[in-house]
Amino acid sequence: MTSPIRNQVGAVFIPVSDIERSKNWYCSLLGLPLDGEILFGHLYDVPMQGPGIVLDSRIFTAEAVLKVPSFHLLTDDIDAAYDYVKASGAEILTDIEHDHWFNFKDPDGNVLMICRSTN
Repeated sequence: MTSPIRNQVGAVFIPVSDIERSKNWYCSLLGLPLDGEILFGHLYDVPMQGPGIVLDSRIFTAEAVLKVPSFHLLTDDIDAAYDYVKASGAEILTDIEHDHWFNFKDPDGNVLMICRSTN
């Protein structure tokens, strides 16, 4: 029997404490317009290329915060991305490692990663 489930990631959920603040922070980080709609009072689907990111304030607890990156965002210029994230006021957790990646925190303490694209 062929599986009816695709071998494709649809979205990653990120627990956030304040949906409006997080929507604005993620959209600013990614250079996206701030005009998207918050759904059901607790969800925001960040408009991404490829797999999605869903911010969810209903699942937020201290235990739910991502303590290690569960995905990475891509950049073509790792140095410019590092400087941009640092200038945003985000807490930087690592230097640029192996000229390829670095980790930082969002406003709720979720650990995120940015990697240099190899393509």
